[in-house]
Amino acid sequence: MAKKAKKKNAGGATIALNKKAGHDFFIEERYEAGIALQGWEVKSLREGRVQIKESYITLKEGEAFLFGAHIVPLSTASTHIHPDPTRTRKLLLHRSELNKLIGLVERKGYTLVPTAMYWKRGMAKLEIGLAKGKKQHDKRASDKDRDWKREKERLFKHG
Repeated sequence: MAKKAKKKNAGGATIALNKKAGHDFFIEERYEAGIALQGWEVKSLREGRVQIKESYITLKEGEAFLFGAHIVPLSTASTHIHPDPTRTRKLLLHRSELNKLIGLVERKGYTLVPTAMYWKRGMAKLEIGLAKGKKQHDKRASDKDRDWKREKERLFKHG
């Protein structure tokens, strides 16, 4: 019996990462949410033309929305559609997750930040981090720890 050839994912699983979120926030929990997208946005995501570095998530009227994510429209998009690259996109979460997030965000200092966008079974997913902001001295300490780990690896590698 011959084995079936595995399908190769052309763009890779990860679409976009938000490395700035890990630098600016302590990420305590992570959630996975679907995104309500239009057709031209999905095509742009397949090309990897998205930026989530400056985006944020708000909870309004019991629903979650992604603000500030920039999806660049392709030049081959239809002529009768006028795409808005930074439109507000609805996030798809279970009601129990939304209720939990609403309760946690209302506490002092918590916020929701997008940390990654990726493909899962052909659908675009957004990883949301429940985060607390870092102070300047916290950022310096994490930079110092990261540099020390890097230096330690170099020392062990070279003997």
